[in-house]
Amino acid sequence: MSDTARIRPSRVTEIVAALRARIDSGQVQPGDKLPTEPQLSAEFGVSRTVIREAVAALRSDGLLQSRQGSGVFVLAPTRTEHGMLTEVDRSKLSSVLSLLELRIAVETEAAALAAQRCSPDQEEAMLAALAHLRAEVQAGKNAVEADFAFHKSIAAASGNPRFVDMLTMFGEALIPRSRVGDATQTDPDYLSALDGEHVSVVRAIQNHDPEAARRAMRDHLTHSQRRYRAMQMGSA
Repeated sequence: MSDTARIRPSRVTEIVAALRARIDSGQVQPGDKLPTEPQLSAEFGVSRTVIREAVAALRSDGLLQSRQGSGVFVLAPTRTEHGMLTEVDRSKLSSVLSLLELRIAVETEAAALAAQRCSPDQEEAMLAALAHLRAEVQAGKNAVEADFAFHKSIAAASGNPRFVDMLTMFGEALIPRSRVGDATQTDPDYLSALDGEHVSVVRAIQNHDPEAARRAMRDHLTHSQRRYRAMQMGSA
């Protein structure tokens, strides 16, 4: 079996990831109705049975709801917290740094897998999430929700829904400026640098270069980690 065959997810997994990406990026909103089975079957070039299995997987994850006679609708995502995760004090810089360390471990691999597995539909969702993030920044907003959706779109493109589950478990607290008072969050130079880092990750994924994607995501998160560690030292 070739390396490509070993890493290629099943069509059901690909479609699950593609539909998740649309939900995570905001391309489809809670309450929206999904296209019909025949429409999705034609769009993805698969049988209706494959579509049915993908929808069933998303329904079991609480993202979709079937309504008899009406169709399949998107549900609002629910936050899941358990165990030691509930003990994290997200208002403290030390907690932000510990979360960033976890993100480096998780999201660098998600980016590398996305470079190997990203489908055209997932790429479109990722680009839409990046465009939305840029629009929020240009409008003078802190863009925490859009930033989080962008990172989730990359996780979805990995083809492994557990990466998305991991990010969803923590929610927007994974974005440091959502919890820490940071005067740089609206600084044009900082936001420009942040955008450049995001673009580097996307470009590596588009080029199907897993090592470059892993490196770009690591650089992005390490940069954030260094900046917030400096803040912690300055506040000591």
